[in-house]
Amino acid sequence: MEEIKLYLDDAKDSMQKAIKHVEHELTKIRAGKAAPNMFDGMMVEYYGSSTPLGQVASITVPEPRTITIKAFEKSMITTIEKVIRDSNMGFNPQNDGDVIRINVPPLTEERRRDLVKQTKVEGESGRVRIRKIRQETNDELRKLLKDGASEDDVKKAEEVVQALTNDTNAKLENLIALKEKELMTV
Repeated sequence: MEEIKLYLDDAKDSMQKAIKHVEHELTKIRAGKAAPNMFDGMMVEYYGSSTPLGQVASITVPEPRTITIKAFEKSMITTIEKVIRDSNMGFNPQNDGDVIRINVPPLTEERRRDLVKQTKVEGESGRVRIRKIRQETNDELRKLLKDGASEDDVKKAEEVVQALTNDTNAKLENLIALKEKELMTV
């Protein structure tokens, strides 16, 4: 019975991590407002190694639709500018030699729809991860059944895993719906 509880706790933790991951990925999808976390995960070449942008520059939002990026080393400015220009974010960075300024344009209807599609893709990857956690947990529970665990205990645990899966999927759907609403609000 103790092993069953461990598997259930592990499944719960893993599902919460899956939700946190999707939340983090959704923060990267911009909703027409400037935010420093839009550049999370953006990597630049720094002395031969791929380094997160936030570790080679400070990113600030002085105005609601403006982002400024100040490289810690002036030699990095053109590299950072190129990475931002090459990203699929639709930004046109302006380099004045010291600071890179980015005016965040309002989203077009077409771009909003693309971002909603991207949100749905993130949601689906979260659902896949949650299903995988459920499957792995149920497989472990069935192994316990073969090792002599009570059939009733395993059945109850499988029901708990399904309820946990349903709750986690509901939270995920809520996250996705909120992000879609945020994206479609003009």
